[in-house]
Amino acid sequence: MRLFSSKVPLIAAEVVRKLVADEDLEAERPAEVEKDVEAVLNEYLRLEREVTSKTKELMDGRKLPPTEFGRVKKSVAEQKGLKIGDDVIDYLLDQLVESFLYSQNVDEVFASDLDLRRKMAPILKKHMQVDEELDREVRGRLKHLEEGTPAWDIEYAKTLDVVKRSKGMK
Repeated sequence: MRLFSSKVPLIAAEVVRKLVADEDLEAERPAEVEKDVEAVLNEYLRLEREVTSKTKELMDGRKLPPTEFGRVKKSVAEQKGLKIGDDVIDYLLDQLVESFLYSQNVDEVFASDLDLRRKMAPILKKHMQVDEELDREVRGRLKHLEEGTPAWDIEYAKTLDVVKRSKGMK
């Protein structure tokens, strides 16, 4: 599963709308709570970019083959306390629940942590699943390149843009 910055406002709005409508959260200013959710998701994206950058530096410094990119990235992410891959949703749910408990914009939390997680998980999965399908299609078109190389990164971005346009997502 992968989180894209373009989905952050949609996810935030949908999460807050669902929790407020179900009376799991009480907020005088739901728009501010949406900003809190966006901040959590954007911070994850920032940390993920940092991990990717550090991974590339390590691979260049150690002259590792691009096939080691995933293993090195996982190791760097663990050192920073960041979850990647299949653990992303659980990590984000933990962060979001914690943000609700400490946010000045959330007046009251009526639901248990587990109930909040159960209601937010399908929303995150829905938005991240679409991106996983896009990612799979783009990777299928880039089989001729090795992942982790600068050429792969450039072609991935270009191909993703083309696929999104063809599906009317951009």
